[in-house]
Amino acid sequence: MRYMRIVWRRLTAMRTALILLFLLAVAAVPGSLLPQRPLNPDKTNSYIAAHGGWGRILDAIGMFDVFGSVWFAAIYLLLFISLVGCLIPRIRVHARAVVRKPLPAPRHLDRLPEGGRFETSDGPADYAAAARSALGRRWRVVQRTENSGAVTLSAEKGYSRETGNLIFHIALLASLLLIAVGRLYNYQGSRVVLQGANNGFCNTVSQYDAWKPGRFAAEGKVAPAPFCIDEMSKFTADYTAQGEPRTFRADVVYRANVNAAPKKATITVNHPLRLEGDRVYLINHGFAPEVTIRMPDGSVRHDVQAFIPTDAATLLSEGAFKQPGKTDARQDVGIEGLFAPTAVDAGNGLITSVSPRVSDPVLSLNVYLGDLDGSGAPQSVYSLDHSRMKRIGRANLVVGQTAKLPDGVTVRFDGWVPWAGLQVSHDPAQGYLLFAAGAMVLGLLGSLGVRRRRVWLRIAPAASAEDGSPTVVTVGGLARSDSGNFTTEFAELLSRLSAAGTQAAYRSTLHITMDDPIGAGKD
Repeated sequence: MRYMRIVWRRLTAMRTALILLFLLAVAAVPGSLLPQRPLNPDKTNSYIAAHGGWGRILDAIGMFDVFGSVWFAAIYLLLFISLVGCLIPRIRVHARAVVRKPLPAPRHLDRLPEGGRFETSDGPADYAAAARSALGRRWRVVQRTENSGAVTLSAEKGYSRETGNLIFHIALLASLLLIAVGRLYNYQGSRVVLQGANNGFCNTVSQYDAWKPGRFAAEGKVAPAPFCIDEMSKFTADYTAQGEPRTFRADVVYRANVNAAPKKATITVNHPLRLEGDRVYLINHGFAPEVTIRMPDGSVRHDVQAFIPTDAATLLSEGAFKQPGKTDARQDVGIEGLFAPTAVDAGNGLITSVSPRVSDPVLSLNVYLGDLDGSGAPQSVYSLDHSRMKRIGRANLVVGQTAKLPDGVTVRFDGWVPWAGLQVSHDPAQGYLLFAAGAMVLGLLGSLGVRRRRVWLRIAPAASAEDGSPTVVTVGGLARSDSGNFTTEFAELLSRLSAAGTQAAYRSTLHITMDDPIGAGKD
């Protein structure tokens, strides 16, 4: 039991909480540097394959799912427990300090780090009232009368420093809790939307290209909002002269529910469309080439497919077209494509792109004939399994050009349309998390900007009244923190206090630094 108490005291110390907070920040770094399996499983698998044994070691210790790993959850939970155990005693202590009256004046005020003495013709009671007025409302003042007949004033300010400190840590604790709750109830759905009519979707699981629910959302405890994005009427990408992205904008038509009237909206980067508690983000974009294919049986097919950028700087993109034959699986036509927005010849018939702008685009094709089923394993819509197909030709086409291939197959490049990747995100804790973040900032400003101060005044009749100054005022000051220049602040305060009485004469100021200023109140 003794060792458990020691462990608990160490765990709930503020130093431990700071260490755990630092560890949590360090632990989150791999999540930003390495591909994460929940976000991009294909890229993660490619990374592991490319790095061999090192990639497998990183996978075994959870580096490709950092935020879902056991060790990250353990740090998160320990930080939460540490903050709770640390804050509860501090809240009790601060609550008692707030309601407690300021301490009585020490016997030897001249032994405090800051001190001064002056005389006034006012009586002790009259000057005490004037001094309280000079201190102002920011000071909490208590007046006492000593056995000797002297009147003392005990003044304190700066309690909001600890209040701000507690608000910051409570808001941090609330943020950790809200993040955990948000992860349980959130969901994210992604959909590639082509420009034009009849390319929209509704907020249902079956209509997303990718769906990532939180635990409770996966169990059906969260009902998706019933809105629909009917179409993306226009997508605009603007670049600088150097090809750097400037603005991306998607103009969409949506309905708040299936029976609502259509409305128009514009989605830009970092400015999502907000619907029924959900947010629709614009996360990426690309091109969808359009082709016309004549099949071996003479039928004509029109197809348009989104291509995925392989080079983010130039938007050189790759994708696939798949057209099954009507009667014979061996007459399926599959096309691997490479779309270059601003094409240049890299030699040997290979093309690449030098800019993300569309200027004289080229569609490079490898055409296959055979069975699209391949190995029978699930296939990506962006790639082609041609293990049971044979290549019947290749071509580089400009818009309007047709490639004639064996078995009566022809492919014409008709043009292209832009596509945008839209992500629907639901996080019921986001609004509360914003409030908690604001409270953290306010609490931090309060804890850094407010300084704890204590001042005592002893107002006593002079030992001799022959000089016409019957009242002696002794002032002592103590800073509860080392921050700030309390010497200058105390000198200004002393000047105000000396001017508060009638015909006050400022005689002297003492500045004494003590190793144990609190001990000044002892005999």
